[in-house]
Amino acid sequence: MAQLWGGRFTKETDKLVYNFNASISFDQKFYKQDIMGSKAHVKMLAKQGILTEEERDQILEGLDGILRDVENGSLEITPEYEDIHSFVEANLIDRIGDPGKKLHTGRSRNDQVALDMKLYVRDEIDEIDGELKTLLQELLSLMEKNVHTYMPGFTHLQKAQPVTLAHHIGAYFEMFRRDRERMADIRKRMNLCPLGAGALAGTTYPLDREYTAQLLGFDGPTRNSMDSVSDRDYVIELLSALSTVMMHLSRFSEEIILWNSNEYGFVEIDDAYSTGSSIMPQKKNPDIAELLRGKTGRVYGALMSILTTMKGIPLAYNKDMQEDKELTFDAIDTVKGCLRLFAGMISTMEFRREVMEASAKNGFTNATDAADYLVNHGVPFRDAHGIVGRLVLLCIDRGISLDELPLEEYQKLSPAFQEDIYEAVSMKTCVEKRETYGAPGPEAMEKVIRENRKYLEG
Repeated sequence: MAQLWGGRFTKETDKLVYNFNASISFDQKFYKQDIMGSKAHVKMLAKQGILTEEERDQILEGLDGILRDVENGSLEITPEYEDIHSFVEANLIDRIGDPGKKLHTGRSRNDQVALDMKLYVRDEIDEIDGELKTLLQELLSLMEKNVHTYMPGFTHLQKAQPVTLAHHIGAYFEMFRRDRERMADIRKRMNLCPLGAGALAGTTYPLDREYTAQLLGFDGPTRNSMDSVSDRDYVIELLSALSTVMMHLSRFSEEIILWNSNEYGFVEIDDAYSTGSSIMPQKKNPDIAELLRGKTGRVYGALMSILTTMKGIPLAYNKDMQEDKELTFDAIDTVKGCLRLFAGMISTMEFRREVMEASAKNGFTNATDAADYLVNHGVPFRDAHGIVGRLVLLCIDRGISLDELPLEEYQKLSPAFQEDIYEAVSMKTCVEKRETYGAPGPEAMEKVIRENRKYLEG
């Protein structure tokens, strides 16, 4: 068992205890970040005269060799090491001897693991941002193609007013755009370097923490050494933001599942993103959309787990905090995979535009426009509302839409109706006259699309 702290102990750690305590099985993900942090630390130690330039160069060369060998597969990270820090340091000492024993000068595993986690999370935020941007590009492409694709807009899962597919998808564009902004906000707030905080109270060595922070791309060093080693707020914020990403994916997946059903028939999911039934040959199941919806609970669970873990921890570092890693790694991997799959699914999905438009007509989504027509002809809105309600009831009894109701039936309920009522309640008119900013009208929609395109190009 490769341990860095054995001097105080007279008995070997029980094997079960050792395994329970060890983190190498999951924190080996940090090997790049651990070596990067160690290189910055060593450069700073040499700058401050704590190490010689020769020692610095030997250590840097040794660390680069370890990184190279891990990545080419000639050096395996094995369970004989308690954690990734032990692995790197032990292998460094094996390779360069005594200078390797100076690597940890002025550093604790507490500030080291805090640094590794921050570097890892920062890298992953950048990757997630890339996946979100790719999804937004797919959504924008669909918006550009469907400015005149009419469909029902819903409230309470009831057909409400006509919109366009571009407008509907645009709502999700806004959601995922906010997700990107949340990621950027977390990255900015977390970007302070904990290295140099030591175990909790700093160190007597004359460290230059500003220099270390600069080498590692941080905005500066953390301001309190106790908080530096015990802060996991950024992990909680990240998991909260990832939960929101998954909630948005789940909402959209739920709609795709509904739209794929026989009753809606709005979309045809590509064969690559659906499966059949083992006994029912007619089935085409939206499995990927369902799995995306299901995995949302997995990410929510990670958020609740870290909140529960952190709620009773006194200052400063406690071993409980080791629990932040596996669940965070899993949530990050889940979200990245889901974003990738979702972007692929919607980019290959076929939208049945004629079915969507027919659904909007048959759902009386133009009823509000019929009422507005009466108001524009001098009928008080409350009276107009009642008249159109009776018209809808009449159409339901006859199994027709407002577009198909004869003019004489309109005029029986109000002489204000004239031949131009049919143009007023057409899907084209109902949508195109809604030109307030943010509405589905084509001019308003094109303006938003231009702004979205500029945003993604920025």
